[in-house]
Amino acid sequence: QVQLVESGGRLVQAGDSLRLSCAASGRTFSNNAMGWFRQAPGKEREFVAAISWTGATSYYADSVKGRFTISRDNAKNTVYLQMNSLKPEDTAVYYCAADKRPKADVVPTRVRQYDYWGQGTQVTVSS
Repeated sequence: QVQLVESGGRLVQAGDSLRLSCAASGRTFSNNAMGWFRQAPGKEREFVAAISWTGATSYYADSVKGRFTISRDNAKNTVYLQMNSLKPEDTAVYYCAADKRPKADVVPTRVRQYDYWGQGTQVTVSS
């Protein structure tokens, strides 16, 4: 059974940093693009960041560019999201996702392009 389990979310102050982790089990995702999305109350799930299967290419939403960094450790089957200079508008449930296509040339950035999803971890940023 494939599982993606996010961790690291908590309540922080504006300006703080936080690192989210997403551990995969049930299969390896070392050949698959991975992404982070978030969903705030009353809003649609939105793209945050994505990384290619090699780790060489990454993409970010404009709202987090320069503050967030996505990375992966294929040996640990884990992807990370380092979040710096957090703002209250970053408050959301953060989801990890995996693309089922192996060694894809294009890194997906849309919800419908991902096939596996975690349960999410809550990040709350107070002002």
